Amino acid sequence: MEKIELKPASVFHYFAEICKVPRPSKKEEKIIAYLMNFAEEQGLEAKKDEAGNILIKKPATPGLENLKTVILQSHIDMVCEKNSDSNHDFLNDPIETYIDGEWLKAKGTTLGADNGIGMATQLAILAADDIQHGPLECLFTVDEETGLTGAFALKEGFMDGHILINLDSEDEGELFIGCAGGANTTAEFAYTEIDAPQDYFFFKVAIKGLTGGHSGDDINKNRANANKLLNRFLSQLAAKYDMYLCQIDGGNLHNAIPREASAICAVPMKHKEDVRIDMNIYTAEIENEFSVTEPNLRTELGSESPCEKAIDRDTVARLLKSVYAVHHGVYAWSQDMPGLVETSSNLASIKMVDGKIKIVTSQRSSILSSRKDMSEMVRSAFQLGGAEVKTSDGYPGWKPNPSSPILKVAIESYKKLFGVEPKVKAIHAGLECGLFLEKYPHLDMFSTGPTLRGVHSPDERMHIPAVDKFWKHLLDVLVNVPQK
Repeated sequence: MEKIELKPASVFHYFAEICKVPRPSKKEEKIIAYLMNFAEEQGLEAKKDEAGNILIKKPATPGLENLKTVILQSHIDMVCEKNSDSNHDFLNDPIETYIDGEWLKAKGTTLGADNGIGMATQLAILAADDIQHGPLECLFTVDEETGLTGAFALKEGFMDGHILINLDSEDEGELFIGCAGGANTTAEFAYTEIDAPQDYFFFKVAIKGLTGGHSGDDINKNRANANKLLNRFLSQLAAKYDMYLCQIDGGNLHNAIPREASAICAVPMKHKEDVRIDMNIYTAEIENEFSVTEPNLRTELGSESPCEKAIDRDTVARLLKSVYAVHHGVYAWSQDMPGLVETSSNLASIKMVDGKIKIVTSQRSSILSSRKDMSEMVRSAFQLGGAEVKTSDGYPGWKPNPSSPILKVAIESYKKLFGVEPKVKAIHAGLECGLFLEKYPHLDMFSTGPTLRGVHSPDERMHIPAVDKFWKHLLDVLVNVPQK
């Protein structure tokens, strides 16, 4: 098969450079240093705020000084997820990429195209001497993935632009003009350690191979939640046998649908084979239920050495019932924009930390009151189970403006270049745009990007031909922005 060409070359050059620089959320020091060094080498004005956000300015090309100043924006951190058999160190190792047909992928880890491709596009434009544009500001924000910290910390007066183009969308040919707001709800079950019976059958049960994905973009795709599937099986065992739960672990990030979950349990030795039979039956059931969306789903059940301690029985009972009751997935669809998820919740992770079982969930909605209602629903399920529950302040959504002047430019440009009209949509994922509007209410915005799939999972991939179309469209928009 003919090898696909990576073009535009300058964008893929900078994407390769970015892949060499570790940039986990909240640990972006190395990529911040890279960006500041880049600006110095290019002779461009740059500044950094207290949070670590960076703004690099580039003057207009001669003759286009009268165009309104455009802010190109991306976030510099990436979600760091890897397969269980990967030894990748996200704090030190480069992301290893490879080409699979028309897609760029990473070996066993997230690719970081979310939002590395946005950064690479900004750097390619800043470094070029043959691209026409008006006054430009490139904003690079920190910690978008785990708390929108950079966008929250952005102060008035840090940037001067009138138009903002967010480069953090994941579908080429679609322009986004609105997004959901969100918040996290965290429950903690305090437990007591009890002696585990040593003459029982100890085993580890695991759910693996799920597709996972972004808890905003992919929540409507009927993908399985590893925490839910594990809890369902444990609940069945607890109802039939004298079961002890010794350990439980599932999921990782609040904005990722959990792909793996496991637990160590014990039942009377006489039920050893019964448990294996139960697992075989359960596996067949869930394989049938998720035959379309989870083709790689697998379960594992293996013997374990006896544990000295287990979680007290009362806590286990309340935990299993609460996790069973709490909502995961789409809750409501938008009445204004057909096909748009309005409200959802993600049962993201279950961890044992310092004598407590900590469960993290995330709620999203394009309507603030509905998001609060969803958070309260999740809170109620956990409180009924006796957990301590907290909901974060959250972040605002971005209300669509269909009459946006820059949106009109972007639509006309796309039609001229490709002969078809782009889709104008809102997105259920969270974008930083809602926070920008709070500090800069005059901004005229839209969000764009090339096609990405499997974001927030090791299956993350970027459609190479889409990058070229995204690039051509963006450059054409830059020369057609309204005048001051």
